[in-house]
Amino acid sequence: MNGHVGSNNVGYDGTHGGYGFGDRNADGSRILEFADGLNLVTCNTLFMKQESKLVTYIAGSAKSTVDYIMVRQGDKVKVCNVKVIPNEESVPKHRLLVMDMRFNTTKRRHKKFEPRVRVWKLKEEQSCEEYKNTVRDKVEQEQWKHLDVNEHWHKMKKIMMETAQHICGMSKGPCKHKETWWHDSKYE
Repeated sequence: MNGHVGSNNVGYDGTHGGYGFGDRNADGSRILEFADGLNLVTCNTLFMKQESKLVTYIAGSAKSTVDYIMVRQGDKVKVCNVKVIPNEESVPKHRLLVMDMRFNTTKRRHKKFEPRVRVWKLKEEQSCEEYKNTVRDKVEQEQWKHLDVNEHWHKMKKIMMETAQHICGMSKGPCKHKETWWHDSKYE
């Protein structure tokens, strides 16, 4: 695009840091509008640097910054320092651009284990029959008249959950084989 964002951040306070190089041209304005529309920050303009660490393109006596690195404003980026390596050319006439980033990370908290009803035991024929008979008996013993729909649902849910807990039991701990479920001696 050959855009020059320049050293002036007027009109683009959120996307331009105010420490660029040279003057802004029309393509540079388009780059800043693009960055503003997508909530990006031009990292090249965030810190004051020597001219040799700002200029990314040198052709004879012409010097400019035409290579930019941008990050999203909402990302958890603590520091993003962009610098030019003065004596390294990545492409003819373009200098190598390097970025140092530090992210703010948060440690993931482990979920507290909550026991669950082992409903998979209902696949066994004996457990399934016992469950059906127990639920049927409890439903016949209950008084269902004079209940509205919600009370009816809650009573039925309670019967089914208590019966499942009694017949199937509760899990005692988190699953231990999550990472190694695929490992089986038959594949060796």
